[in-house]
Amino acid sequence: MDFAPSPRVTALSDRLWDFMRDHVFPAESEYDVWRRTHGDHARPPVLDRLKSAAREQGLWNLFLPDVSGLSNVEYATLAEITGWSPVIAPEAVNCAAPDTGNMETLHMFGSDEQRERWLAPLLAGEIRSAFAMTEPAVASSDARNIATSIVRDGDDYVINGRKWWITGVSDETCAVYIVMGKTDPGAAPHRQQSMVLVPAGTPGIDVVRSLPIFGYQDQHGHCEIVFDDVRVPAANLLAGEGDGFRIAQARLGPGRVHHAMRAIGMAERALALLVERARVREAFGGPLADQGVVQDLIARSRIEIDQARLLVLKTAWLIDEHGAQGAAAEIAAIKVAAPAVATAVIDRAIEVHGGAGVSDDFPLAYFYAWARVLRIVDGPDAVHRRSIARHELRRGRPYVG
Repeated sequence: MDFAPSPRVTALSDRLWDFMRDHVFPAESEYDVWRRTHGDHARPPVLDRLKSAAREQGLWNLFLPDVSGLSNVEYATLAEITGWSPVIAPEAVNCAAPDTGNMETLHMFGSDEQRERWLAPLLAGEIRSAFAMTEPAVASSDARNIATSIVRDGDDYVINGRKWWITGVSDETCAVYIVMGKTDPGAAPHRQQSMVLVPAGTPGIDVVRSLPIFGYQDQHGHCEIVFDDVRVPAANLLAGEGDGFRIAQARLGPGRVHHAMRAIGMAERALALLVERARVREAFGGPLADQGVVQDLIARSRIEIDQARLLVLKTAWLIDEHGAQGAAAEIAAIKVAAPAVATAVIDRAIEVHGGAGVSDDFPLAYFYAWARVLRIVDGPDAVHRRSIARHELRRGRPYVG
């Protein structure tokens, strides 16, 4: 188990850091000003400039092994770097959720026609997409609860249901949704669900609202949607009827590595801000960095970040070696560990910044909100701890006594 970066990843990391310093960090204020003056969901033109620059520098679609040639361990290092600017950096290099998971899904389960129509423009960064699984009326952490109906009617499927927290729908470039629903409520619990591709703007789709997170509106939107007799061709089915749960599980393994490493990137930037603030801010006759309590915050943050990173890298290695099924417990563990560490480190940075930490003068308030949301996205912590405990209860022990 070797996590040392390969020469190619070292070169890509250096190039990506240059891109972040030269392009992404300077673009953050322009991005924010554009949205304040043009609306929450207006698409800042700087995004397209960033995407063009990233493509020119070969920093494009790094997340998909069959396209980039990178393993999950290798990509993890790059995902962490983009986490330093989690709002715009992942999209700038075409490695933003939910598009990454949707591209992986189309790559693994899409037909040739589906890949040509949807995967190709997604890989080119010409469109964006959404993944519609979560529902307000059921506990969607158990995907078997999904109640949206997908009913075969001749050469079509007809979709009825309500979804929410569907990221990406408010973006003007969102062109397609992957929708999960039930095609056979009488089948075995894990064979009731299917997934279909639904073009944005199909008659019967009502985008009710975009939900904020702790008051923050995402540029792409986290939307509530009603599907009212939405009709799509039967050819839009992904894989086969009853394969929805299997597809959902397949797309979550690498995706959780991406989320976890970006969370670690956020934590690293928060720690960098904490350290800088401690060095330059004076109180009680000297810099805050001289205070033992502040040194304790810094030390604990470093220890926790490095522990979480090693767990994520181990998980990425297991996925590379054995697939997502061979890393099920570890995938659940990083989903709990990385956002928890990010939340704790960001909170400490806010404490050292005082009132400035909860303002918009620093990225910490938004980082904290998003890190806390990550403890719910793709299943809440409690569900994953339950999975980890069940795995631990089944494990053999070399000795008990």
